[in-house]
Amino acid sequence: MADSTREELGDTDAPVEDEVVEAFDRIVDEGAQRLHRSWREVLATGFAGGLEVGAGVVALLAVYAETRSHLLAGLAFSIGFIALMLARSELFTEGFLVPVTAVVAGRAGPGQLAKLWAGTLVANLAGGWVVMWLVVHALPELGATAVESARTFVDAPLGLTSVCLAVLAGAFITLMTRMQHGAESEAGKLAAAVAGAFLLAGLVLFHSVLDSLIVFGAIHAGGPMDYADWLAWFWYTTLLNIAGGLFVVTALRLVRSKELIQRERAAVRAGD
Repeated sequence: MADSTREELGDTDAPVEDEVVEAFDRIVDEGAQRLHRSWREVLATGFAGGLEVGAGVVALLAVYAETRSHLLAGLAFSIGFIALMLARSELFTEGFLVPVTAVVAGRAGPGQLAKLWAGTLVANLAGGWVVMWLVVHALPELGATAVESARTFVDAPLGLTSVCLAVLAGAFITLMTRMQHGAESEAGKLAAAVAGAFLLAGLVLFHSVLDSLIVFGAIHAGGPMDYADWLAWFWYTTLLNIAGGLFVVTALRLVRSKELIQRERAAVRAGD
């Protein structure tokens, strides 16, 4: 497909463009597959994603409790992103590039995107809630660390700093997704997962799923916070994660791929 696409676009001598075309085709094909999942598949992959992110949160809390270093804890959290990648589960904030590109290319509709986002987010939180309940009761010493860490989020006022932390989280995880789809080897994809985890958890950015699990752990441990406190932080963090992923990273990718998107939309129309 890459060779024929290159000829259609009038580009016959740029190997770098071949790589762009191949990456775009992979993104659109994968996005279309994810967007056409049934509700059962969306919820199952999302719940599994919550469990796997929860594994990363356990590692984060354990390392932070021992070292008091957010940077080392961020590296430990990469276990969660590596598990997500290898198990091919679904994380809500990884849906800002691949599925959106498929929708823009005409391979699915906005309603299917809304189903993927909503179902995945709810299932991620449900799976993470279960993991954190188990962790707090199995490893109660981590409960105090969860309470300490959760205060960073639930006590944060909605101001410029919080907005920027949430926008950066959405942008960086979408960049991680882009890096993984541009990588030609498993080693490259693993490196992107570690880099994404380091940025998100190591810098304590505001991530709607990752940090929600920390708050859930604090609530399970009897910390001085409740679900109303979590919601007061969660709603704006989620919206700003979406904004960061869509407008900082995905929009640039779509502009770069304008001709490819036009080709794909024409092919979809021709097939109707």
